[in-house]
Amino acid sequence: MLKMMTFFQGLPGQQTVPGVLDFPGSSQKLPSTSEGESETSMSEASSEDLVPPLEAKAARESDKDQLTKQKKRSKGLANMFSVFTKGRKKGQPSSAQPEGEPESRPESSRPLPTVEELKEALERGRLEAAGPLLALERELQAAAARGGESAEELVRRQSKVEALYALLRDQVLGLLRRPLDVAPERLRQALAVLAEAAYAESYHEHFAAQLAAMAQFELCERDTYMLLVWVQNLYPNDIINSPKLAGELQRVQLGSLLPPRQIRLLEATFLSNEVASVRELMARALQLESQRWAQDVAPQRLDGHCHSELAIDIIQIISQGQAKAESITLDLGMQIKHVLLLELAAFLRSYQRAFDDFLERGRQLRNYRGNVIANINNCLSLRTSVEHKWQNPQDLPGRLLDPLSELKSHGFDTLLQRLFGDLKPLFKKFTQTRWAAPEQTLEEILSTVADRLPEFSELLDCFREELVEVVHLHLVKEYITRLSKRSLVLKTVEQQQQLAGHILANDDAIQRFCAQNGSSATWLHHALPKLAEIIRLQDPSAIKIEVATYATWYPDFSKGHLSAILAIKGNLSSSEVRSIRSILDVSVGVHQASKPLFSLIKVG
Repeated sequence: MLKMMTFFQGLPGQQTVPGVLDFPGSSQKLPSTSEGESETSMSEASSEDLVPPLEAKAARESDKDQLTKQKKRSKGLANMFSVFTKGRKKGQPSSAQPEGEPESRPESSRPLPTVEELKEALERGRLEAAGPLLALERELQAAAARGGESAEELVRRQSKVEALYALLRDQVLGLLRRPLDVAPERLRQALAVLAEAAYAESYHEHFAAQLAAMAQFELCERDTYMLLVWVQNLYPNDIINSPKLAGELQRVQLGSLLPPRQIRLLEATFLSNEVASVRELMARALQLESQRWAQDVAPQRLDGHCHSELAIDIIQIISQGQAKAESITLDLGMQIKHVLLLELAAFLRSYQRAFDDFLERGRQLRNYRGNVIANINNCLSLRTSVEHKWQNPQDLPGRLLDPLSELKSHGFDTLLQRLFGDLKPLFKKFTQTRWAAPEQTLEEILSTVADRLPEFSELLDCFREELVEVVHLHLVKEYITRLSKRSLVLKTVEQQQQLAGHILANDDAIQRFCAQNGSSATWLHHALPKLAEIIRLQDPSAIKIEVATYATWYPDFSKGHLSAILAIKGNLSSSEVRSIRSILDVSVGVHQASKPLFSLIKVG
């Protein structure tokens, strides 16, 4: 009968000559069993040459002793292989049963596989054959107890069983000698056999020594990562704490495979390698995108919108770097997160600079506008990833989002440049006609905008709405600019009231048009009506109140802008103008978060 210690003789580093089983403390030794010898011996399953022969004389003299020892050892072997049946309910097939086969009969009535069948299964690496092998040994024990067979026959059958155990041992140790090249499930099977044999600690120590030696070499990026995954994740979680092994191994209290200092060094190397890899991959992705711009490659279309894969690539690169670190430990995932966000911030700045360069150099390209739109659309997924998925630290939002805001803003400026150029002479008509027919002039302006809006349909909806808000701001700003030209002086109350009415009517048309096309710039709603009220009012005190209120809505409304509007009211004295202007010297607070309006308007 093969002892458990004999079964695991041959652990790496324990044997002095390959194939020779010589474990200290063993009560018996088996001669060399090379692969060639194993093949030869097992090829004739009916022969007594299945294993290296014992001395014939010693075999006869020890027949009764061996059979007695079989009974004592059967409990240990049963424990060793109970991992293959532990947790099975009565009637369930063992793990050796191939998937898809019908449920077998109960073990008591199921015929055992032959020696040849077990040999074939083990040679194919099927460690599940350990269960039937144990059953075969029990049958041998039962036959010995019945006493119906000769001692010579029992020894012959026992030699076959021990030969199968030798083959099982070779399969297990073959897997454990190369753990990094073995699938986790296969390794768990091998370790299950090993753990059930109270040698888990010996293997743990030996494996730890092997890994420590491996860690001394200059490892490539992949090897560093795989070593950390094994040491920090797979081994402690999937092996030591696996449901099948945890109960047996908890009392052993196995420690880490590598000392903390060595793990920290490996983690530092991993972080450095991974960050460098992420940086290189993002730079390469941007380079490929820039080449497509320069080569005038048309952007993809997705759901009617211009589309670029750059944003998806960048998000995947960053997310995979984070996931890779988290697959080692969650703590390492947190460490790499902040560094990757810094790398993302640096990339976005590079992206914005490359895009600005394209805006300047690519104007003559046929697919220029399409690629501009595609890159504006990129900002949505990048911004969403930063704001939601990454939950970035408080000190990073500006560094991450500012480049995206600038890229979008510069892209809008480029797309709107031609439209705004077309609107400029139309706005001049207000002053050229001395505001004689402002409704007709504004109607022409809005008609021009309406004709050009389809050019922006390939923007994502959210960006198309933002672009309409930019147009809304431009319309209000240019209207105020025309009012501030000091070319119109109205001395009568009736004239001032008539102009105020025109302004209110024009403002209503602008608000309705922009709202219908998606603008939500409600902060502009007071810009023209409040100016109309200043022009309409005659009492200086009432005008002061209106100016003070106006300054709370638009804090960049300066004395220069106020003077230009008051110049329209030709019936105000100089002292009244100075008194009204002085109200802006008083801080009256800000009604809402200020956005630039009057700071965009120059007055002469």
